[in-house]
This record gives sequence, C-alpha cells and structure tokens, in this order.
Amino acid sequence: MSRDAMRQDVIHDLYRDHHSWLVRLLRRKAGCAGHADDLAQDTFVRILGKPDLERIRQARAYLATIAHGVVVDHIRRSELERAWAETLAALPRDTVPSVEDQAIVLETLAQIAVLLDGLHVRARRAFLLHRLEGLSYAQIASELRVSVSSVEKYMMAALRHCCRAAGLLGR
Repeated sequence: MSRDAMRQDVIHDLYRDHHSWLVRLLRRKAGCAGHADDLAQDTFVRILGKPDLERIRQARAYLATIAHGVVVDHIRRSELERAWAETLAALPRDTVPSVEDQAIVLETLAQIAVLLDGLHVRARRAFLLHRLEGLSYAQIASELRVSVSSVEKYMMAALRHCCRAAGLLGR
C-alpha cells in the first residue's frame, strides 16, 4: 500500500471513529453548539496538513490538541470581528469602507494576531502602538510608563518574533 493510501486510510479512520466525540468535545469547549460542527471540520482540515499521521498513538489526545488550537483561533477571530464591528459603528456612514475592503482589513488583522501570538504583552502593545497608531518610541515609553530603552527592546523582540512566526528566521 502506498504512503498516500495509508495516509488516506488513517484520516478516514480518525474521522469515522472520532468525529462524533470531537463534536461533543467542541460543544463543551466552544460553548456554542452551532459552531461545533464547523470547528470539528476545521480540525480535520488542519490535520490534512500534518505529516506522519500514521504515528498517532493517542488519537483523541491528538485531536483534542489540534481542536484546542482551532478553538483558540476561532475565539481570536471572533474578538477581532467584534472589535472591528465596534470600530465601524463609530465611523461616520460616508467613511465606512466597502464590504470587500472590510473583509481585507479583517483578514489582515487576523494574520497580525497570529503573528503576534505568544509575544509578551508589553512587546505586543509597543509594536501595535508604533506600527498601527504611529507613536514614536518616546510616546510609547510614556504610554507604557517605561524607558525608551525598554521600548527599543520590546520592538526588537516583537520584530524578531514576527520574523520567526513568518518563517524568516530560524527558531
């Protein structure tokens, strides 16, 4: 049997044997029964990109780990969408971007959130204040109540983190 055929069998078996269990787990984790099926589907889609599926020994533990990441991404995306909706609601009607531009902005914000995931809170805040709000290092230092030197260190850490997350630097 070819490696691809074995891989397809593993994925099929995972889905057949654990899909219902995973949906129940996600109903509890996500707190919304309506999203559980979609989150389960996203979990299996994410698994399609994983190497060495044949080596999985604890299928449910593996699925739960992948599903946890999917739920975190879902929550992050929901928070971004809510913040974006609040921002749009505060804009004058004649300045609201088109639906297409709104979708692009939302997707870009989601990508930024993924890049900044795991970054220390102060470094993330300094990065966002500088890059999105255009504040100088001195203004950021004042806002965060730290030295300019600390802001420089935060910015270096943020840039290094983003480059690693984007695959531009080694781990």
